[in-house]
Amino acid sequence: MQFANRLTPLQSNVFADMDQAKARARAAGRSLIDLSLGSSDLPTPGHILNAIAQSLPDPATHGYLLFHGTQSFREAAATWYTQKFGIAVDPETEVLPLVGSQEGTAHLPLAILNPGDFALLQDPGYPSHAGGVYLASGQIYPMPLQAERGFLPVFEDIPPHVLAQARLMVLSYPHNPTTAIAPLSFFQEAVQFCQQHNLVLVHDFPYADLVFDHTPPPSVLQADPGKTVSIEFFTMSKSYNMGGFRVGYAIGNADLIRALRQVKAAVDFNQYRGILNGAIAALTGPQTGVTTVVETFRQRRDVFVNALQQIGWQVPVPPATMYVWARLPDPWATRSVQFCTELVEATGVAVSPGAGFGKSGEGYVRFALVHEPAVLERAVTAIASFLNAE
Repeated sequence: MQFANRLTPLQSNVFADMDQAKARARAAGRSLIDLSLGSSDLPTPGHILNAIAQSLPDPATHGYLLFHGTQSFREAAATWYTQKFGIAVDPETEVLPLVGSQEGTAHLPLAILNPGDFALLQDPGYPSHAGGVYLASGQIYPMPLQAERGFLPVFEDIPPHVLAQARLMVLSYPHNPTTAIAPLSFFQEAVQFCQQHNLVLVHDFPYADLVFDHTPPPSVLQADPGKTVSIEFFTMSKSYNMGGFRVGYAIGNADLIRALRQVKAAVDFNQYRGILNGAIAALTGPQTGVTTVVETFRQRRDVFVNALQQIGWQVPVPPATMYVWARLPDPWATRSVQFCTELVEATGVAVSPGAGFGKSGEGYVRFALVHEPAVLERAVTAIASFLNAE
């Protein structure tokens, strides 16, 4: 049996290696504290669940849901966006429901790239961004993100021969895994660069609300209000704790929305209507739950960073997201996968190796703050024992 060549780069995955290491830890009787996955442990707000529950007995919600049946959701998303960022959005031509923002980053390259075309991706970056390019038989040019540059790519470093074949740039701020925030001036530079080189600019924006200084991060469309080259992906997973419901949406250039809609139509229909009713309730209802999410992760951040500093592991305080991005201490500085696999097998504490996010992620680990503060402190105590045993 033969399989397509595009599957080859998808076969190597350090997170699969971590899953095996976690399984070995469980088999050895260890109790896991899993800080490796960015899946919120917080509950979905009640008014969202009520909207979904009230949909269940209605037989009108039980059938296939096509694009025109999503109008109410698209209108809610457009209104939410305009109120938050001050940019007018046409819900008919500039909004598309998605099964999470990951669907958008995976499917859009199929609409943009021909085999051999380049996509410009952040390094380190979210792994699914690369997966979509590989499925489209594209090539990846990794844009290195360095701490001394605020984890922002330097567009002038991209070689001319790559730009000649490039069709797509993917950015994401607040950034997973580094937690960096990009200023509006950076997005303005990115928009101008993409306009100059005829690139589609994709902004993955799952952490739009998860910032800790009360200054909302900019949307890429604030730098491209005419939506000339840009599309932005949102998810309900982080702000509203709806990860398991798989709902998100795209907002942006009408031609890009239309192209992504064509790909989506060939792959699936939309979610169950009741889930979209819950998403409408989330976007149009009280936002106190979002404030609670932000304050919860702020508290966890402070507890965890302080605990690490108490054991001598100095890490920067994250300005956003639900993660801590930490440079590994010696002698682990170039062995993030080995550190993470040995740590979980020895202590039951699972974290993500920086190498899993790209070459420039080597030397770091990512902690997901998806447990209560007392559990996070226990994790740091176990980490301290592991480091002292070396």
